[in-house]
Amino acid sequence: MDMNGSHRIPADRETVWAALNDPEILKACIPGCESLEKTSDTEMTAAVTSKIGPVKAKFKGSVTLENINPPESYTIAGEGKGGVAGFAKGSADVKLTEEGDETVLSYEAKAQVGGKLAQLGSRLIDSTAKKMAEEFFSKFSEMVGGETAGSDAGERDLDAGLAEEAKRIAIEDAPGEVIHAIEEAEHAVEETIHKAEENLEAAAGRNAFGGPVVWGLVLLGVLILVLALAS
Repeated sequence: MDMNGSHRIPADRETVWAALNDPEILKACIPGCESLEKTSDTEMTAAVTSKIGPVKAKFKGSVTLENINPPESYTIAGEGKGGVAGFAKGSADVKLTEEGDETVLSYEAKAQVGGKLAQLGSRLIDSTAKKMAEEFFSKFSEMVGGETAGSDAGERDLDAGLAEEAKRIAIEDAPGEVIHAIEEAEHAVEETIHKAEENLEAAAGRNAFGGPVVWGLVLLGVLILVLALAS
């Protein structure tokens, strides 16, 4: 199985290189990784639980870094055994290229599987491997480069006009029962405000609990609370 790809990471090359050699970051990014320990400057041991089609197994293996050229490139080679499920081994050439304040990570990988895994067919294995690679690089980019563009956009203040338009579309497209529920809620709010006004006017007339001024302030507080709940 051959696989290649590239990912743009919003961080400088030195930062990306350091992250690629950080066991804690790699463990957090590798799908199904339960443990990852660095045994030397160029070797790691790992335990990963993975499911490919109907076959689910826990792989234990080792990873070795070769052809190291910091902070530009290296080759990562590894082999994992999953008991009766079979084995998987392979290597990948990883290269980091600077482009402004960002880093383009490109890789070319070759892998081989045996045992039950080999019986699943190359198409299923390839699609699963590509999915895991996308999950890894997406998580890696998020951890190393900070918040993704999508999360930044989600935290920006929404334009008032866009918000109002979205609200209008949501109401127009809402099912009848939803609109009915909204109308009932608005009616209940109006009744609550009206009842509160009557009670406060009666109490103010009796000069109870501090007179009209105090009750006027209380009424204002009630209105604010009810409107907040209604919205």
